[in-house]
Amino acid sequence: MKKEKIAEFTRKISQSNRSELIVVIYDVYFVCLSDARDFYQNKNWDDFKESVRHAQRAIDELIDVLDFSYELAGNLYQIYMFCKDMLAKAIYARQLTEIETAERLMRKLYESFVQVARQDQSKPLMQNAQQVYAGFTYGRDELTETCQDFTNNRGFLV
Repeated sequence: MKKEKIAEFTRKISQSNRSELIVVIYDVYFVCLSDARDFYQNKNWDDFKESVRHAQRAIDELIDVLDFSYELAGNLYQIYMFCKDMLAKAIYARQLTEIETAERLMRKLYESFVQVARQDQSKPLMQNAQQVYAGFTYGRDELTETCQDFTNNRGFLV
């Protein structure tokens, strides 16, 4: 994953509530699979394997946040484990068909979580994070974001 993407995800995480954080994890998953496809095309097998493993770790994060007091969590767990197994097969078979199958399933779930995140109006999990404002200025080719820190006390309060 490129440094720009890592910085973008870091910013999104700092500004996200619980529902939006799940969407960010899905986004990380899809970027990892996209990277894996690129490495596959270039026959760069070590980086291909590493990117698929990063996608598996994203699935692990999704599994870790499941609340099994709800029946739906059991169904999501089975889907996540199936996708994780498909990714493992993709590593050892060096084929994209398994990756495409796992991505299709996760895309359907992703759309549902995006809808939930739109309805969730709770506050961001990180209360003392830097505020990011987008749109005040524009770069030559992209939107410029500005971070303003009016306090010296950022991050978690202990």
